[in-house]
Amino acid sequence: MKAIIPVAGAGTKLRPHSYTQPKALIPLAGKTVLSIIIDQLKSVGINEFVFIVGYLGDKIQDYVKTKYPDLQAHYVHQVDRQGVGHAVRLTRNIVNQDEVFVVLGDTICEYDIQEVINSPYSMIGVRKVDDPRDFGVAEIEDDGFIGHVVEKPQIPKSNMALVGVYKIKESEQLFQCLENNIRQGLRSHGEYSLTDALECMIQAGAKFQAFKVENWFDCGRKETILESNALLLKKFAPKTDAGQFDNTVIIPPVSIGAGCVIKNSIIGPNVSIGENTTIDYSIVKSSIIGSFSNLFDIVLDDSVIGSDTNLRGETRSLNIGDNTSIDLG
Repeated sequence: MKAIIPVAGAGTKLRPHSYTQPKALIPLAGKTVLSIIIDQLKSVGINEFVFIVGYLGDKIQDYVKTKYPDLQAHYVHQVDRQGVGHAVRLTRNIVNQDEVFVVLGDTICEYDIQEVINSPYSMIGVRKVDDPRDFGVAEIEDDGFIGHVVEKPQIPKSNMALVGVYKIKESEQLFQCLENNIRQGLRSHGEYSLTDALECMIQAGAKFQAFKVENWFDCGRKETILESNALLLKKFAPKTDAGQFDNTVIIPPVSIGAGCVIKNSIIGPNVSIGENTTIDYSIVKSSIIGSFSNLFDIVLDDSVIGSDTNLRGETRSLNIGDNTSIDLG
């Protein structure tokens, strides 16, 4: 089985951070979105990955090579972004006819992945949502199999959203449906959708079971990525010894990267700080701070601060990209 991870999106809803950093590499609870996905798949023995890269793809490659040197990794470049279906189609020559596990690069879910792997059927992850019009939607039959999938329907017949996790046994049929949809120009909302290809497979007789995920962490916007960071910190954050930081109070949960210098400050709760960041005379809570940044005399709450950033000043709620220098004094 091969894992396919599309990470070619521009991440427009996470700008300015996604101008200089792929959203799959945004830090969360001492990890990244991508590392959480890879670790989850590796835990069940999947070691061959196909990464679909585009904008800032070199950063994805560098990250994987550094953090996962033993991973059997392939990189496919999606130069012209025309949707997830178009992206997955580019992997056909690498996948051949192997089974595939597709996880969207901004999707973190909690579920029994071993049970999904062991199932004799293809499977699609779903979760109940209040307003399914912004998602792919699965119509599930009484026997647990999926009767239809529809991409962002205006009048949904189900409130079970597709979360972006798919185990597909019939990969050759998947690629045939993708090829047919692209050849016929069959687009949903201007893009070639993976959902449309799955519907093509279902109508041709492929059997898909639905599996419900326990938690689904949204990493697409500033507000939701901060919520996800807080939830993930409760699961992953190590215990931090406040004694290693001079005149500083640590309120868990927090994640503080290696090489950080923090003094005369209050950190937490729900704070992730990247490596080699310096913080002095500041209060930081419910925020994500990048690596190699410097904060002095500032109060931050509900903020996302990029790497290589210098901040001096007063209380604000900020959303600042990498390589920025701001003086709020």
